[in-house]
Amino acid sequence: MVPALILLLVFAALPALLAGFDKGYFYQIANLALIFVLLSASMHLVTGVAGLLHLGHAAFYGVGAYTAALLTSKLGLGFTVTLPLSGLVAALVAFLVALPTMRLVSIYFAVATLAIGQMLYLVMLNWVDFTKGPNGVIVSKGFELFGFSLSGRLGAYYTVAAVVTLSVIAIGRLSHSYYGNALRSIREDDQCADAMGVSTVRLKMEAFTLSAFFAGIAGSLWAHMTGYISPGDFKFSESILILAMVVVGGLGSLPGAVIGALLLILLPEGLRALGDFRNIMVGLVMFLSILLLPKGLLGEVSALRLVRRQLGAAWRNTGPANGKGEGIGWR
Repeated sequence: MVPALILLLVFAALPALLAGFDKGYFYQIANLALIFVLLSASMHLVTGVAGLLHLGHAAFYGVGAYTAALLTSKLGLGFTVTLPLSGLVAALVAFLVALPTMRLVSIYFAVATLAIGQMLYLVMLNWVDFTKGPNGVIVSKGFELFGFSLSGRLGAYYTVAAVVTLSVIAIGRLSHSYYGNALRSIREDDQCADAMGVSTVRLKMEAFTLSAFFAGIAGSLWAHMTGYISPGDFKFSESILILAMVVVGGLGSLPGAVIGALLLILLPEGLRALGDFRNIMVGLVMFLSILLLPKGLLGEVSALRLVRRQLGAAWRNTGPANGKGEGIGWR
């Protein structure tokens, strides 16, 4: 609970700092960083915890964004309705994608997700009658809650911060539970896990689908925040950026995924005075962090120790009600 409270305090206090600059640009950067925190956290669930190398995450981010944009522009629905629908549509697409691919392993699964990501991107780009193609879609409504507008600087910021905080807490609860332990067993040795009674294929599908759900939520936030989306927002390079956030932060570490996202979004902005050299500096930081800290800025072991300290005796003493190890994900 302490990390969650720290997040809430930081998100609540940040506007006071941003108000000193009196520039809407800084609010946009803060919102962008928060959205990528959610994308990195959702990638953490499928790549860091379940161990599936996913190279098409930005495509599900795009599915969520286009769902929100099209529902708003064509049907006039507001943020309150489009937010959950964006997550559900992205999850449904991911589930359909997972059906033929989840029995693939290692690099074959990675190539499959790369191909799927590219296919979804090309659909967004070329299905002009539905997605408006390269012209993009204008989102006519900003953030609102049950008819009340939240589109001002503070309203938009607090809406994004609240959704991201709740989503990250939910992902954290999943990651540090018996369900998360079952996913980790698949990551370490899926054949051994299967022999021990873990439903490996089903768990992989669930992790993939849940990850896409949260990516869709991030897409809805992006669409309503910017007021305009286009296929260029969801290219393969975005998937690589999200994956880099997870790796730099620390595979299997949710706090690391959050730190990695903040670093790779805020660092280029902090180095903007260097002009074109800032990209070289960001690449150098990524290279050195992987070279010198192969387990990430905050690795999984450190993150688990932090969680165990917070949960204390509850972590060690609680167990499945029937005492036979038959938790979620077991046959």
